Parts: sequence; C-alpha cells; structure tokens
Amino acid sequence: MAVLGCDRGATEGILRLVQALVQLDNVTLAFGANQVLNDVTLSISPGECVGIQGPNGSGKTTLIRVIGTLQQISSGSVIVLPLEPKPRLEIGLVGHRAALNDFLTLRENLEFVAGLRAIPSSEVERTLSATGLDPVANRRADRASQGMRRRTDLARIALTSPKLLLLDEPYTGLDETATGIVDQLIKNTRERGGGVALVSHDPAVLTRVADRVVSL
Repeated sequence: MAVLGCDRGATEGILRLVQALVQLDNVTLAFGANQVLNDVTLSISPGECVGIQGPNGSGKTTLIRVIGTLQQISSGSVIVLPLEPKPRLEIGLVGHRAALNDFLTLRENLEFVAGLRAIPSSEVERTLSATGLDPVANRRADRASQGMRRRTDLARIALTSPKLLLLDEPYTGLDETATGIVDQLIKNTRERGGGVALVSHDPAVLTRVADRVVSL
C-alpha cells in the first residue's frame, strides 16, 4: 500500500491503523476522582488473540467495554474495526451475565438474534446442536441453569460470527465439556481474520489460548 504526501512516520501510523482491528492509544478513563484506566495503549491484529490479566478492580471489564464501544473515555484515542461500515454489528461480547431475554426460551433467544441479522432458522438449529443445547432448547431462559445460559450466550456468538470477539471470563460457569465451545469460537474467529480480546484470571488459560498477554 502506498501513501502519498506523508513522511515515513505518518505513513507507518496509517499502515498500523489500517492493519489493526483495534487500536487504543493513551486511553485514560476516570469516574470522578477514581481513575480506572491510565494511559492504556493496545492493539489487536487480524487473527490475533490478546489476553488481558490483572487483579480485581484493575479495569479489565472496563477495558473490554471501551473496546466494545460501550464506554466513553476521558482522553486518548480508540479506533475499532476501521474498515467495517457498521463496526458495532461485527462485535460479539460475552460478559459476566448472559445477554438473554428471560421470558423467551433458549431457542427463541437465538431466533430473535437470527431475525435481526437475517440468518436462516436452519442455522439456529445447527447452532443449538453444536453447543449441546438441543435437549433444553425449549426451556425458558429464567428457568435455565447458569451453565445453560452461558452456553446460549456462546451460541449467540457462534450464530453471528463477529469480526471482533470480546470475552470477559468466558469459562466461568462452564463444565469441562463446554470449555471446548469457547476454544472453538476463538479458533473460528481467528481463522476468518478476526480478533479476540480475552479476559481471564487464570494464567494457564491465557498461556494456552492467547498469542500475547497484557497486564493492567
């Protein structure tokens, strides 16, 4: 890629922005006198999984919200999916609480998402099967176990195939048979040129899954 009318430093900066799915520069966030993020610089490249670690209260979840364009910052620069015309539609977030409507069944929750994205109903059934939710698909979300709710949240991500996958302690509440769902989501996202930000308190998980780990 040639960039005309720029010196070498400016050219390198433009190339970095084009290549990165996420670029945070000198991000600071404060709530009143409480400074949550201090001068954070972070990039996520296509095909990369970046692990995020730090003690409780260090701002990990807040950082995920910033990357997901859900939280405004006090100062600095945040660029997310600069080549996507509708970047928010290409972001998939799995947080501490499953993003489900409690009054819909697990299947209906996925059907609702599929309807918003014009995804065929056959894909809903395929995803329910792939995530082991077939036997409980007609159970209302507020009557499902924490593990079932977590699986459904992961199924939502599998259904929509986002370009940027944000995972905040995704293995919490999952039994050993379900951890492979998270691993597969990460693998699939990376293989299609997407990026992953993974928050975990478990160093073994970050070592196994992430390409590199940043600390807050």
